[in-house]
Amino acid sequence: MSDVQAFFDNLNVDPSKIAGMNSVYQFNIGDGVYTVAVADGALKVSNAPAEKANIELTMAEADFLALTKGELNGQQAFLTGKLKIKGDMTLAMKLQSVFNIG
Repeated sequence: MSDVQAFFDNLNVDPSKIAGMNSVYQFNIGDGVYTVAVADGALKVSNAPAEKANIELTMAEADFLALTKGELNGQQAFLTGKLKIKGDMTLAMKLQSVFNIG
């Protein structure tokens, strides 16, 4: 199992942080696709592309792992092109507080 897969397999969030959220995040990490659907205070993670994602994030695997470990700043990654974001930018701003990414 890759470290990226392990991250998504073990993704846990504080239910109070996702209360009222109804969003679909699609992470394109290296050759893998991971979808995290947030609805009704619960998460559903899958390894398939979303039918309709609210936000799509694309990164190299090494950069994503550095981001999750706090070794790479999310804003810096975005500004240097290591993180590409398509869709609702307000959801990107929630990555740190909700998923502990960036």
